[in-house]
Amino acid sequence: MSTLTIAIVVAFVCGYLCIALESLTKINKAAIALLMCVCCWTLLMMGPAGFYPEVASNEIVHHISEVIEHHLGDAAGTLFFLMGAMTIVEIVDTNGGFNFVRDALKTRSKRKLMWRVAFMTFFLSAILDNLTTSIVMIMVLRKLVQSREERLIYAALIVISANSGGAFSPIGDVTTIMLWIKGVITTQGVLTEIFVPSLVSMLVPAFILQYSLNGKFDKSQNLPKAAVSQFTQKQRNIIFWLGVGGLVFVPIFKTLTHLPPFMGILLVLGVLWTVTEIFHYNTSEDDTMAKRVSDILSRIDLSTIMFFLGILMAVAVLQEIGVLTAMGEGLNTAFAGNYYLINGIIGVLSSIVDNVPLVAGCMGMYPVAAEGAMAVDGIFWQLLAYCAGVGGSMLIIGSAAGVVVMGLEKITFGWYMKKITWIAFVGYLAGMLCYWVERMLFF
Repeated sequence: MSTLTIAIVVAFVCGYLCIALESLTKINKAAIALLMCVCCWTLLMMGPAGFYPEVASNEIVHHISEVIEHHLGDAAGTLFFLMGAMTIVEIVDTNGGFNFVRDALKTRSKRKLMWRVAFMTFFLSAILDNLTTSIVMIMVLRKLVQSREERLIYAALIVISANSGGAFSPIGDVTTIMLWIKGVITTQGVLTEIFVPSLVSMLVPAFILQYSLNGKFDKSQNLPKAAVSQFTQKQRNIIFWLGVGGLVFVPIFKTLTHLPPFMGILLVLGVLWTVTEIFHYNTSEDDTMAKRVSDILSRIDLSTIMFFLGILMAVAVLQEIGVLTAMGEGLNTAFAGNYYLINGIIGVLSSIVDNVPLVAGCMGMYPVAAEGAMAVDGIFWQLLAYCAGVGGSMLIIGSAAGVVVMGLEKITFGWYMKKITWIAFVGYLAGMLCYWVERMLFF
């Protein structure tokens, strides 16, 4: 490993530690993520020839610029998807669209609410995706739980449930989508073999977390319906179905057009924006502008977006210099043939760095075989789908769902690591054990 590679890894680790210690440093994690990103790319630019020997010396700067633009394009797709999804959910929420969801979940029992939230998040994330589902559920949760301390516990369970639910669906998580599109897992295979382990990885943490919640909510917790605009019930229903139905339509749109998912989100946002403008045109409400999409956009949490950008681009440097690939090759050498251990460690690593380049690296390193563990729907690929998805729950910044919940609810890295990490890890191991038992008994 070259001195420059070590310097980049040290810069990444230092930045990561500062993010983890945000509660002590009192410095916003987004600022650290952006500094970490720029520092890592600057170090790469100081000696790029060693990483790109095939590129002529007079072309190296231009090549690095193209590499940055390529990774920025990938990151921008995720960021626009996130901004679009957050705006759509905010539009539906502002106009009272989630009232009936809130009423369906409402109960004075804190534990009953926890189980209802867990199961709804789990199954919704398989239909939508874990990122969008987390945003929706946090919006609903804010209407049900006033106490911040208690809401943090529910929010942590939403992260765990969303990641677990996304792991057993071909469209529930970016990594499962990647594996599904490449053809190494099938819809039937992942649903029949990964569903139960994913469910267990949600049930175990939920069972443990329920003991953090005792008693019932005060009557005041059953909040009255939030004030909404003077839209008719029919108009509010149209907004709800356009918003939520549109989110469900996004993976279908991607399949039909082969365009990136953020294009589908922008389509839904454009349609919803147009419809609400038409509805507002016919109302005489004084605070109409406060409910309009142009104002809602100004309320989107940009610090979360900046944090996402910094993390994704910093991890891209590790991908460029071959650290993630070397990590995968090292695991393969050290634990050759032990697919449970290899994937188990990959799952833990996916809670530290982005699971997308990790899975991409594994897809490049391990060829698809005609039979055995590396065959389509083989042990290796199915475990990779499970571990990369569920493993991200172990740290709050280990998944897209965790990062967005962290931003929306202002959860600190330290609180999550102290209170939730071990619980998520127990659920993760329980799911892997469940998969092993399934393989021994039924397959």
